[in-house]
Amino acid sequence: MRIVAALGGNALLQRGEHPDAAVQSRHVHDAARSLAELVTAGHEVVITHGNGPQIGLLAAESETDPALTAPYPLDVLGAQTQGMIGTLLARELMGRLPGRAVTALVTHTEVDPHDPAFRRPAKFIGGQLTDRQARTAETERGWTTARDGTRMRRVVPSPQPTAIVELPAVRALLATGAVVIAAGGGGVPVTRDQDTDRVRGVEAVVDKDLAAALLARQLDADALLILTDVTHVFTGYGTPHPRPLVTATPAQLRALGLPEGSMRPKAEAAAGFAERTGRLAAIGPLDNALGTLLGTTGTTVRGAVEGGEPGNALRHRCDGHHGLITPAR
Repeated sequence: MRIVAALGGNALLQRGEHPDAAVQSRHVHDAARSLAELVTAGHEVVITHGNGPQIGLLAAESETDPALTAPYPLDVLGAQTQGMIGTLLARELMGRLPGRAVTALVTHTEVDPHDPAFRRPAKFIGGQLTDRQARTAETERGWTTARDGTRMRRVVPSPQPTAIVELPAVRALLATGAVVIAAGGGGVPVTRDQDTDRVRGVEAVVDKDLAAALLARQLDADALLILTDVTHVFTGYGTPHPRPLVTATPAQLRALGLPEGSMRPKAEAAAGFAERTGRLAAIGPLDNALGTLLGTTGTTVRGAVEGGEPGNALRHRCDGHHGLITPAR
């Protein structure tokens, strides 16, 4: 099977942890074990990852660096996080998959310059702030902040991804048998000039789950796994009695009213992929990617393609991209 696996940025740097390289390396070490199990089970794997905590840290450092005449823009900082997290993942996977090529690819994602998200920043980046720190950042740095749980965080525009620029390169690398790390942090956001075909970076962060779903559709992937720091999507989230959701339809997932800044984009990405392809999407724990694929943990989402079979109908499909005959969803 061809699988796109998306790792949450918070799963690599959890709330309250110091953003030290050693801390993130430890989480990457655990994630690589889980991802390597997918590869050794015979699957073709493309990995994406979040970057919310990491890009927020770099943005804060850039804002206060006296050596700079102006802070680095978010698109450039996004590329930096792709390199940082990508190399940590690649090195760990190389150690666990001897003889297997592993490539981390700096990837750009096209967005619409007229996307309304540019007028309504909503994507959380960076660490938690007190109310006083948030007010200071708004006044002195021009940031927009919003409440995330009990604390405040910076929010930036998060336009919808419309195309993965390096898609042909990802396909070519997969054809060689490589494990590919791509579209990290949702990809570096760019717009394309319709007259010159040139791309330019924009001040935004693309949601990595929505970019992963787009990448999975464009790669004709058999499954989309969204791996995070919880075991399931929960009903009754935030109440005294949350319950794990084992299976769901896209409509059921959307009806849960999940938090905008955390689980909702994951749910929307999974629902959209299952709905548009009729194939498997799942949201599950970072330390058990194979179990999430097999349905022994996590929340499995299945949809139906308009005019086609239900998503859970069993049929066989031969994918010309990678020559495997697999049970289709």
